Amino acid sequence: MILGGIQKLTLIDYPGKIATTVFTIGCSFRCPFCHNPELVNLRLAHDERSEKEFFDFLKKRKGKLEGVCITGGEPTIQPDIVDFIKKIKKQGLLVKLDSNGTRPDVLKKLIDAKLVDFIAMDIKNQLENYDKTTGTKVDKERIKLSINLIMNSKIPYEFRTTVVPGIHTEKDFDEIAEWISGAEAYYLQEYREGKILDDKLKKKTKGQSLDLEKIKNKIGKNFKKIGIRMNN
Repeated sequence: MILGGIQKLTLIDYPGKIATTVFTIGCSFRCPFCHNPELVNLRLAHDERSEKEFFDFLKKRKGKLEGVCITGGEPTIQPDIVDFIKKIKKQGLLVKLDSNGTRPDVLKKLIDAKLVDFIAMDIKNQLENYDKTTGTKVDKERIKLSINLIMNSKIPYEFRTTVVPGIHTEKDFDEIAEWISGAEAYYLQEYREGKILDDKLKKKTKGQSLDLEKIKNKIGKNFKKIGIRMNN
């Protein structure tokens, strides 16, 4: 597996754990607000790391790390993701997987084999607006299946949405809340203007705003836990 980079230490990506984050290259979506464009567009990739380099690093940090966060891009589109995670588990480490939910078949395989300890799935928008939010034609049945798998997996999990003024509306979050009602945890993530996949989006977001606290208070009753993640 060719990796797009390694964040050697994180105290926030894996809740409650000392972890490292590894980034996979390639994604099934083209969200214009994506802040990791170099992991989506292979022509922009500039920090490729080998699998061997990654596992050499894990061996050096043995006893200091508790877990590995696998993110992207979209990790589940990697043909060798299952074997990659098996190697991590053999190191005695916990695995947190970030996913956009487009490969429920892979998620099921990982869940059934007890290879993941935490799953975080991005909910891009209410279903009706998924295609325009992701910049792709989305198989929404797969998205729904992934959500059901995760919610019934008995594995710690969270759902989260990056809130983008100009793309999302308050009504969208009413729809999302009804859709995934009963979820263990849902987070509203602040959109960060900066390096994104499609700079043309900045014209759409300019002067736009959404009150994350207001949205949180309105839909909070639908979830066991709800929060806001702000970017510094």
